[in-house]
Amino acid sequence: MDAVLADVMRDTGASIGLLYLLVPQERSLRLALISGVSPEIAAPWVRVPADAPVPVADAVRDRRFVWLGSRQEIAHRYPRLGIVLPYEFMLAAAPVTDGDTGPVHGGIVLLWPVWHPPRLDDRERAMLDDCCRRAARLLVPVAGQPPPSVPAEPRAVHAARPSETDPALGAAAVEFAERLPEGCCALDLDGRVTFLNSAGARLVDAGAAFLLGRRLWEVLLWLDDPAFEDCYREAVITRRPTSVTVVRRPSTRLRFDLHPDPTGVSVQITEVAGPPPAGPYATTAAATAPGADAPGAAAASVTAAAAAAVVGAAGATGDRARAVPEPVAEPVGAGAVYRLMHLAASLAEAAGVREVVELVADQIVPAFGPRGLVMMSADQGRLRIVGHRGYRQDFVERFDNTPLTADVADAQVLATGVPLFFTDVDDLLRAHPHAPRYEGRNAWAFLPLIASGRPVGSLILSYEQPRPFPPAERALLTSLAGLIAQAVARARLYDAKQSLAHSLQTGLLPHSLNPPPGVNVAARYLPAGHGMDVGGDFYDLVRATPTTAIAVIGDVQGHNTAAAALMGQVRTAVHAHATAGASPGDILARTNRLLTDLDPDRFTSCLIAELDLAQGRLRLATAGHPPPLLRGPGGGARVLDVEPGLVLGIAPDVTYRTTEMPWEPGSVLALYTDGLVEAPGTDLGTAMTDLAGRLARSRFGDDPDRLADELIRHVEDATHRTDDVALLLVHRAS
Repeated sequence: MDAVLADVMRDTGASIGLLYLLVPQERSLRLALISGVSPEIAAPWVRVPADAPVPVADAVRDRRFVWLGSRQEIAHRYPRLGIVLPYEFMLAAAPVTDGDTGPVHGGIVLLWPVWHPPRLDDRERAMLDDCCRRAARLLVPVAGQPPPSVPAEPRAVHAARPSETDPALGAAAVEFAERLPEGCCALDLDGRVTFLNSAGARLVDAGAAFLLGRRLWEVLLWLDDPAFEDCYREAVITRRPTSVTVVRRPSTRLRFDLHPDPTGVSVQITEVAGPPPAGPYATTAAATAPGADAPGAAAASVTAAAAAAVVGAAGATGDRARAVPEPVAEPVGAGAVYRLMHLAASLAEAAGVREVVELVADQIVPAFGPRGLVMMSADQGRLRIVGHRGYRQDFVERFDNTPLTADVADAQVLATGVPLFFTDVDDLLRAHPHAPRYEGRNAWAFLPLIASGRPVGSLILSYEQPRPFPPAERALLTSLAGLIAQAVARARLYDAKQSLAHSLQTGLLPHSLNPPPGVNVAARYLPAGHGMDVGGDFYDLVRATPTTAIAVIGDVQGHNTAAAALMGQVRTAVHAHATAGASPGDILARTNRLLTDLDPDRFTSCLIAELDLAQGRLRLATAGHPPPLLRGPGGGARVLDVEPGLVLGIAPDVTYRTTEMPWEPGSVLALYTDGLVEAPGTDLGTAMTDLAGRLARSRFGDDPDRLADELIRHVEDATHRTDDVALLLVHRAS
């Protein structure tokens, strides 16, 4: 698999490559291979939910190629991605599959610098398609062997390097670098120092042996500034030279020029004459590529302000949460700020508590450094575990249902509102001698989740190594807890509304359908993907006589409780008139008069189909509803021509004409609402014809349940569903 990713990057000229594998039981994508970029930069996307608004998820879910040709297009279509990577690059995402009908095993993402042409050419598209097919074939399980496993951590695929250099040439290169009056330094793609000449060590005032294997901005306090880290990130992502000028206190101005390639970054360090720049960090940043509009400079200039804004917003969750001191001398790193902003944007879109928990676990563990996470919710005086990552199930279950009055750290932080940080095992045991310890964990952060002054839960993070938790990190984690607390509070309200909506919807739709002998039926209802999960689409099947039944489908305007209430009134009226023996046209006319008397300030479309088994006839009437489909016994399907009538609730004196036609044994009548066929940019007539084609091609003409599942499959994803969907299939047995 490594060779597949390396080959497609070489053949297409891509600078960065990511290969994801689908984990069906989790409904998510896991990052398996990474090339050309630091895993830390890719951390927000190590695990991607299948319905996330991310290019690779769209490519896999919709089995389509995704192309983003500019930073503006990325910001418009995928704002979360644009927040974390506000740089110039191009991106392609494609599903890993062996053909149009084969299973999808995952997805691949490739990035190019902006000097690439605005579109992939035919050769590059062919190379990418071939890569997806090769990867798919490697992922097909071999008979008698377990399926390929998904790695717990993404594996790095390194760019091909030249063959081993002559030691004499290597020594000459080192001597050359040592003779230079300027400093020079080499960083790997993770930003860690791999070489530093003597002039560079003198300029940064630190020994090469101390810096090797470390990130400059993490060990040099005067360089712990968002601008430098952002400059490095921009160089790696865009593959363009960048530069930043920083003051080494008290007054030495140093310019860092970064020159990236697929294996790392070469850094030139020079002392700059002149007065030091003003400002709390004394930093300037500018992209040096010809014609560049300096995205890194803009990003670097706002990271400190963004950090302060996010920290301030999260810190406003309650008076007690503000007891933690704000950092003074330690700015938050650019990477941490971008990850915090990405998490904030993601949490703003999260709906229920379960979605918040999954999102927090997916984002925090890979992006912020902990090895384990436990999230607890305050409920009726107890802490209940709502999610965890990095722990065995049997370990965390012991702490479920902890009383809020217990003398344990997770309850203590919720009572006081002040987070607790334990830098090592001894620190934890001094405060809580009987605290349990999970193997391999040596530092802990216990964070209260407080929203609007009310406790909602606690968050526990554990780390593999002892950790000092400097003030900047403590402030960042406290901000993180504030954002999560607000999201949990919103999610609880959403879940309560969802529960109410579900109860209302369940009460208004029929609990079961009772067809006459010789008729099989199947019904499906999908709510709109946003809002209160309740709407006005409805269906019913009414037994009129022993040999006749009335099939009903309708759509009340709106997606709220008012629409649902009117839907209940319409359904009751239709049911009453149908059992009284009225024709389809008369049922609609009488129901319309009732609605105009009620003056509901909204209209309703409705379709009535009378199923006459004794005479083998269909009688239909419509009030502005999409026409039904009929699949014949031989498999062909067509859109039925039913004379349209005015929607219900507009004018009182309206007549509706009944259309009659044969109903042969073995045929299937399909009634549906517009949510099944309407889509932005799609002609309604074309969509109905396409639906008729899928009805005709289905292998399940004699099985309404499986046929219904097949017909609604393309709208099952709630993320992109903006309208209710109702479907009623009526099959006359042969």
